[in-house]
Amino acid sequence: MVSKTDDIPASVPNCNPVDLADGAQDSKETSKTRLKDSCGCGHSADTAMVNGDGAHERTDEAESKQDGNSETDGGEESNEQEVIVIQDTGFTVKIQAPGTEPFDLQVSPQEMVQEIHQVLMDREDTCHRTCFSLQLDGNVLDNFAELKSIEGLQEGSLLKVVEEPYTVREARIHVRHIRDLLKSLDPSDAYNGVDCNSLSFLSIFTDGDLGDSGKRKKKGNELEQIDCTPPEHILPGSKDRPLVPLQPHNKDWKPMQCLKVLTMSGWNPPPGNRKMHGDLMYLYMVTVEERHVSVTASTRGFYLNQSTTYTFNPKPSNPSFLSHSLVELLSQISPAFKKNFTALQKKRVQRHPFERIATPFQVYSWTAPQVDHAMDCVRAEDAYTSRLGYEEHIPGQTRDWNEELQTTRELPRKNLPERLLRERAIFKVHSDFAAAATRGAMAVIDGNVMAINPGEETRMQMFIWNNIFFSLGFDVRDHYRELGGDAAAHAAPTNDLNGVRAYGAVDVEGLYTLGTVVVDYRGYRVTAQSIIPGILEREQEQSVIYGSIDFGKTVVSHSKYLELLEKTSRPLKVQSHNVLNEKNEAVELCSSVECKGIIGNDGRHYILDLLRTFPPDLNFLPVDGEELPPESLRQGFPRQHRHRLACLRQELIEAFVEHRYLLFMKMAALQLMQQKANKDAKNDVPAITETAETPSESNADTTQTQTTASDSPSATEVSTDSTSQTENDTVAASQAATDGEENHSKPATNGHLEPAVTQNGECKSPLEGKELEESIPGLAQAKELAETLVAEDGSCIDPKSREVVLNACKAVGSISNTSFDIRFNPDIFSPGVRFPDDSADDVQKQKQLLKDAAFFLVSCQIPSLVKDCLDHSALPMDGATLTESLHQRGINVRYLGTVLEFVDKTPAKAQLEHFYRIGISELITRCAKHIFKTYLQGVELSALSAAVSHFLNCFLSSFPDSVAHLPPDELVSRRKSRKRRNRVPGGGDNTAWASLTPNELWKNIASEAKSYYHFTIECESVDQVVEKYGFQKTTLLREISVKTGIQILIKEYNFDSRHKPAFTEEDILNIFPVVKHVNPKASDAFHFFQSGQAKVQQGFLKEGCELINEALNLFNNVYGAMHVEICACLRLLARLNYIMGDHPEALSNQQKAVLMSERVLGIEHPNTIQEYMHLSLYCFANGQLSTALKLLYRSRYLMLLVSGENHPEMALLDSNIGLVLHGVMEYDLSLRFLENALTINTKYHGSRSLKVALSHHLVARVYESKAEFRSALQHEKEGYTIYKNQMGEAHEKTRESSEYLKYLTQQAVALQRTMNEIYKNGSNASITPLKFTAPSMASVLEQLNIINGIIFIPLSQKDLENLKAEVQRRQQLGKSEEPTEDRPLELEDKIPID
Repeated sequence: MVSKTDDIPASVPNCNPVDLADGAQDSKETSKTRLKDSCGCGHSADTAMVNGDGAHERTDEAESKQDGNSETDGGEESNEQEVIVIQDTGFTVKIQAPGTEPFDLQVSPQEMVQEIHQVLMDREDTCHRTCFSLQLDGNVLDNFAELKSIEGLQEGSLLKVVEEPYTVREARIHVRHIRDLLKSLDPSDAYNGVDCNSLSFLSIFTDGDLGDSGKRKKKGNELEQIDCTPPEHILPGSKDRPLVPLQPHNKDWKPMQCLKVLTMSGWNPPPGNRKMHGDLMYLYMVTVEERHVSVTASTRGFYLNQSTTYTFNPKPSNPSFLSHSLVELLSQISPAFKKNFTALQKKRVQRHPFERIATPFQVYSWTAPQVDHAMDCVRAEDAYTSRLGYEEHIPGQTRDWNEELQTTRELPRKNLPERLLRERAIFKVHSDFAAAATRGAMAVIDGNVMAINPGEETRMQMFIWNNIFFSLGFDVRDHYRELGGDAAAHAAPTNDLNGVRAYGAVDVEGLYTLGTVVVDYRGYRVTAQSIIPGILEREQEQSVIYGSIDFGKTVVSHSKYLELLEKTSRPLKVQSHNVLNEKNEAVELCSSVECKGIIGNDGRHYILDLLRTFPPDLNFLPVDGEELPPESLRQGFPRQHRHRLACLRQELIEAFVEHRYLLFMKMAALQLMQQKANKDAKNDVPAITETAETPSESNADTTQTQTTASDSPSATEVSTDSTSQTENDTVAASQAATDGEENHSKPATNGHLEPAVTQNGECKSPLEGKELEESIPGLAQAKELAETLVAEDGSCIDPKSREVVLNACKAVGSISNTSFDIRFNPDIFSPGVRFPDDSADDVQKQKQLLKDAAFFLVSCQIPSLVKDCLDHSALPMDGATLTESLHQRGINVRYLGTVLEFVDKTPAKAQLEHFYRIGISELITRCAKHIFKTYLQGVELSALSAAVSHFLNCFLSSFPDSVAHLPPDELVSRRKSRKRRNRVPGGGDNTAWASLTPNELWKNIASEAKSYYHFTIECESVDQVVEKYGFQKTTLLREISVKTGIQILIKEYNFDSRHKPAFTEEDILNIFPVVKHVNPKASDAFHFFQSGQAKVQQGFLKEGCELINEALNLFNNVYGAMHVEICACLRLLARLNYIMGDHPEALSNQQKAVLMSERVLGIEHPNTIQEYMHLSLYCFANGQLSTALKLLYRSRYLMLLVSGENHPEMALLDSNIGLVLHGVMEYDLSLRFLENALTINTKYHGSRSLKVALSHHLVARVYESKAEFRSALQHEKEGYTIYKNQMGEAHEKTRESSEYLKYLTQQAVALQRTMNEIYKNGSNASITPLKFTAPSMASVLEQLNIINGIIFIPLSQKDLENLKAEVQRRQQLGKSEEPTEDRPLELEDKIPID
């Protein structure tokens, strides 16, 4: 179903290219009724969902009155108020469609007529119409007019739906839409990874929609009916890790068959004489009742004709059932169709919108059931016509991607509405481009695209498809010979992509980068780029006017480029520098030499080849005659790497500069103190020596304060540079929003408090930061001084102070003498680049700076990562989250071996067991991926599934002599394949793969680990590895499948059989591409989100909530309804709703967050597991106990699959499960979970931790309910001892515990008395009734809140002050451990405790 908007390429600025599913806005403005109807049957990528597009124009008006002062803080507040007022001016119109009752529809003046069309095409009773116009008093409304511009349209107007005559295009759109409606519940698109469909299973665990549908309105009084026993494999201690429950069976997916076949007839296209009768095309159908019919689509509608399979007779049959819509026609000829189609549409409309809307980027599932392959004419047509996306619906055929990408960048951005429009257009084009580039890359590797240089050897070929340029990641023409050949050619595209991302984030007007997507598919790396206009007509030598095409031998520069790049040099920390060209003249550059500037035929200034945007990493780049610091040498750096393109990450540069800034401030402060001291007294000798020492030590001052300082790249910078790893771009936004337990890998936990604080690195709460400042006398003066220097140009400051700054600048390696400014020269150590003699000093300084940065990574960042894992502010759960936590601290994955060695030497290694295990598994699966890549290149398409299953057998199966099954046909057709051979990129002997043995593969993995990660794995087989490191084979299978794009059949695999291999070729269902691309950001929404968080941190929950709601609207406006950042926003909102006591609202927001996480990140992504846990808490609070348990069991199952039982997060999960079970009086079961939580807590937090004390208390409560007072006493005593030792006698926790002990003792004594009485007097004993307390729901909920880090505080100002004082006092008491209840201190989006 394609709405009319597809006629507009996204680049036409004034017609908003309407977003996919924009309608499913969660925002309140699109009134509730509307929301129900509208949220897009987003099945096909072409569905343009248009409803709610008005949201941004609504802000338009508000903004114009505001005049864009949302920049200033004050403006923001008032502006938001205004926006809210304006958005409420919707009105209601009546709509009359043929054959239905008129109904009301809420619309807004800013919407386009188009959007009403969209709503009608999605409504249950009008969904079968696509070709109609809307008329008001007989006048046809223009589709692209805004409602407010239509005369006479007002509250209560009646709009008539009028059927229009079909054209060929409209008829095809109609057939496509009907097919989409028939397939709307069928998950096969999600399994096949097409049209941005993905899986979601939440509704199975919640029995449909939470809260909305009446059947869930039970309250907690129905305890008896709940069956709480989890399946065997979920219980603590179970070793069984089944795969099948990953995708529970959804009864809605049993397709209700409406029609057996719907396909284009072989009689198409109509001959000329029939065309003149209005025939547009012919369809062939088989109904459920086995009736075969032939249908003509004519301008007047659809009717039965008299053709059969072999005779053409276009005359209408009698009766012809002429109908305007195919659905009406079929309902007349097939009763089964009528019944099932109605039922299907009912179900479709009941599903949560978030289960149906398309995601912005394709998510692939690594498991899938065996799906029956059904006949589908639209799918067939899509595959075999040259349809590349939207062609036949766009005037002018294929899309000019470059033009669209650059035009959207040029849109105005002066005020909020303009910026929203611009960001939205950029995001839309990017996601379309990524999808098109992925399709193209697959087509290239599958051999379906003709090369532009077909005569060359396959690996040197280049391709153009759909206006995108594709090249393979091989070293063509020895371009990279000196840098590492193919290995360098493989690394260059990702480095280039990082450069494109960095320049794109800085967003300088007038400087253009290419759309870039890197696709790994079937062992090949393909780079897809948009094409600079005119570049294909001329030789590269002529077009490059800036930079170098031969790595620095010849270099040119250009004043306009220098001016543009100068603007990026500060945010990207690039220093402008001179290099010598072939004539020994100095040429000025402001980027690395490889960065080329080309002016396209469109007059735009493009830069490309940004692979050295960031400086080289000296730890992996041995340079003759250069020494690294002794500490690095001791750790075995510099190490030999595969290629010479190893760069530092942008996050590292940020963190390093941050660290240096702190150092700079400290030095200035010290010197100021000395000057003061010199004035006061003349004995200044010792003081001076002190200063002299500090600079020399600037290398890396390792005092504790500094190490912490290094942890947090200032959050604001992180966000603007959008550095996070693309694949599942959890950017600072989502970092900020990730809940505390989820702290996963987010940077400094309070990354988002006032900037003053972040500069002090990772202080857990602002207060601590302030203390830190006060502890260095003179720091404040130094700050003031630095600021005045910057402001005043240093003219009015006394020379002494200026000298202070000069010394400090020198010490930290700043390039300016009057202010702090560190930049890097990316060309240092580039082979072939020469510098003029007069800059020798600079070059020397730059070399030192690079060594310092490389040393900083090893000496500060790696220890800080390990420290964060020890205090659980970083909690990776699988390979992806581990990689993310490395990247956030600027550590490249090539350091994984180093990180693991560091963990190995840490005294507290036992508490890092989970981290070590995930690290090793990541290292092994990455080595296996490297091997798999080259392995696949030698496999021809017909043997692909056999080769993949053979590889997995060698990797995971205990079967010692895995033999590959060569497909029989291949052996027969050897002679033919000789001729075809050179078409397969890479060529090679096509059956070499079959000789791989498990033993050989594991040897290769070990040697790859040694050579690439410099880490030793002493294991010869998968079983030894599993034994030694405590892995699970399912986890390894998931990791390798996700990394390589393999999709396997979901069933139970027997990995441990020594008699037959685990996988057969039937088990390999598909191989998907792994795609890296840039993720454009919604900047304004992000700022609202941050200020909302800041407000929440300060305790203004209501204001915070409003700001975050506004952020949600803006996110929706830019990204459409589905995005990782919207997911973070919803989670935080749910949390706030919950804290403010609005449980149903919390439930609804969290439900959206879960659905979105499943759809956008994947059904078993660690984030999704966390979301399930939060949802279960809100369900419990809403009295939906059985649902809460089901959700907890689901998250425990996923967690077991993803990382196994041995993980600190499992303790939290088990405490939750135990508490809920305690609440429903399943005591024995509850104990199993709580005792497991106690064991895990003890292991990861140490036996004296407050978490452990709380665990003891929870276990004691269950024993009390079971009347086993002795065990209860024993546990509570343990807890009491911990509280006493950690908090002292007087602390309320200790007092509570001792009260509880007394109570337990009384109960125990009473029980004993009763027992004695019975023994003595037999049956006639007088028994005093004992109090057996079943826990009240309230008390269980209170404990649940505590363990999940939520406390309710009556927030009067006075209370807040007291609280702050208390927090401060506790911090002075010692940092050994934060009390569990104050968990929020460690969280970013918790309630205002700091």
